Amino acid sequence: MMKRSLFKSPAIAILGLLLAGGCNPDNPQSILVASGPVAQRQLDLFNLLLWAVTIIFVLVCGWLVYTVIRYRRKPGQGIPEQVHGNTKLEITWTVIPALLLAAVAVPTVAAQFYITEPPAGSDQMRIEVTGHQWWWSVVYPDSGVVTANEIRVPVGKAVVVDLTAEDVIHSFWIPKLAGKIDVVPGKTTSMWFQADEPGEYLGQCAEFCGESHAWMKFRVIAQSPEEYEAWTQAQLADAPQPATEAETTGAQLFITKACIACHKIEGVPAAAGVIGPNLTHVASRTAIAAGVLDNTEENVRAWIKDPSEFKPGNIMNRDGLAYTNPQFALNEDDLNNLTAYILSLK
Repeated sequence: MMKRSLFKSPAIAILGLLLAGGCNPDNPQSILVASGPVAQRQLDLFNLLLWAVTIIFVLVCGWLVYTVIRYRRKPGQGIPEQVHGNTKLEITWTVIPALLLAAVAVPTVAAQFYITEPPAGSDQMRIEVTGHQWWWSVVYPDSGVVTANEIRVPVGKAVVVDLTAEDVIHSFWIPKLAGKIDVVPGKTTSMWFQADEPGEYLGQCAEFCGESHAWMKFRVIAQSPEEYEAWTQAQLADAPQPATEAETTGAQLFITKACIACHKIEGVPAAAGVIGPNLTHVASRTAIAAGVLDNTEENVRAWIKDPSEFKPGNIMNRDGLAYTNPQFALNEDDLNNLTAYILSLK
């Protein structure tokens, strides 16, 4: 039984290592793929530490296995000589780890300084992100653009992010672009990232923040400077006017069913809510419900009908709001018309 356990233990250890390091590079949120300088610096540090601890692990375990085999008890052997302490050996195994930690500290501190702020003279822009239960508001102070759950940036530009929270502690994380940083109510924390290639990078709240923490997602979409400028100009325009009967009816429902109490739409005077995401150009976003659902007609309708099916505890169904209140009840025609209006907001 003992021999079998000895053979099982290394297998369990190796399996644990594989599971712990099993970040598939093809995963859209893999930390093993760096798509910007901040993520690359962090990945380089991770690889350095991984190799360092792997070498130490192999040496220590190798020496341990050698000692167990070399000095195992033999038949007829008496009790070994009892000794106490070895000053030289104790000094050695104290000094060597200290030197190793000092060597690792140098690149760690250098990386910490590097990821604190962009290099001097680099091309930069600034955005402001606020965490809510459970979505992200995004403001571009230089242009005045306001959006939610989707951050558009130009490729090759350092993006400084000022972060705060409306309610509880959140954590802002874009694995392929930058590491995690806490988002704290009443305090502004800052970080930066840069996307070196066009594409879509998935982000996530990495701090447990309530019932739908796992569904507090967002996306960073890196575009060419020309595409980003065109997007900015489109976002600064007022929402388009309803073009069909269904959209017109939906726009009226948006006001009469009190959607305006929480959501703002530029160009609609009555729509001045600030509790929920700004919906001025919501149809131009790739996802809804903070990245949980693709932005399709079917999903928009399902989200309006019952948000709690996809995001339990969200404010649209909380504290007597939404469908627990008859004032907000929607029949099938209402759902179709309101969906048509939301999808027209490009």
